[in-house]
Amino acid sequence: MSASDETLFDNSTWAGAQPRLSVLIPFKGDDPVDLLLALDREAADVEIVLLDDGSQDEVLAQRVTQTVAAARTPARFVRLAANVGRAKGRNRLASHARGEALLFLDSDMAPDDPHFLGRWRSLVEDENPPIAFGGFSLKQAPLRRETALHRRMAANSDCLGCDARRLAPEKTLFTSNLLIRRDVFDAEAFDEGFSGWGWEDVEWAMRAVRRWPILHIDNTATHLGLDSAATLAAKYEQSAANFARVAERHPQVVADYPSYRVARALRRVPLPTVWRPALKAFALADAAPLGAREFAMRLYRAALYAETIR
Repeated sequence: MSASDETLFDNSTWAGAQPRLSVLIPFKGDDPVDLLLALDREAADVEIVLLDDGSQDEVLAQRVTQTVAAARTPARFVRLAANVGRAKGRNRLASHARGEALLFLDSDMAPDDPHFLGRWRSLVEDENPPIAFGGFSLKQAPLRRETALHRRMAANSDCLGCDARRLAPEKTLFTSNLLIRRDVFDAEAFDEGFSGWGWEDVEWAMRAVRRWPILHIDNTATHLGLDSAATLAAKYEQSAANFARVAERHPQVVADYPSYRVARALRRVPLPTVWRPALKAFALADAAPLGAREFAMRLYRAALYAETIR
């Protein structure tokens, strides 16, 4: 896709701004307006760039355009005619940014602190780190029965504090709340060979950490977009080929991942077409104990990866 396949809308303060920090928000189908409003309320000295990755939703596009127009913060809305995917979309976002630091935020995030952007700006001004991850939480995520499994899995493996994340800095990094210095991103962009969902952010970190340190801080945002068990399983199904791409490119790194070791072990288990669907069915069963469902879903994910790794 070339630049001719995108349309731009800038608000009145965009042209004259000289921000040091660019906030980059991709979305496809999800509504980023609440996040944009939350960031704009802080009135920090930043710019915001939103990218619609081929949603083809005119109502949503109009809503985003109106919100960008009303924002005090310099903002640009980039609308792509067709979906290009998570990695390429984020690379496209970065091409529109003017700041020397890029803060990637997922559209379904909500800052946990009213000075969220101020903390990021202070970090850029005081330390200007090559890479920093602020972490994410479930503090503001509503309690819903249909998303209980995802909540439990995220709480146990993703919503980690600084000390835990620093033990494996590249593995515990996500584009949901990620700061990258411009020169670092220019040297190491996201791999556009990834498609579908998952692993493009961790693979990026595996490459980047060879050249720059990854700083982990506590400046969290809540992941509001928890999925139903069925949606989560579908995302894992999409991610299997991406995991195989990571394993092929970084075999020594993934060799220590529990998901890789379990996947390797499951390759030796006969009749996967029988037990793999049973694992999925149990993970989707709302009446089953949540802890057992979590174990089944993690095992199902490893079984999917077992099909793709060598």
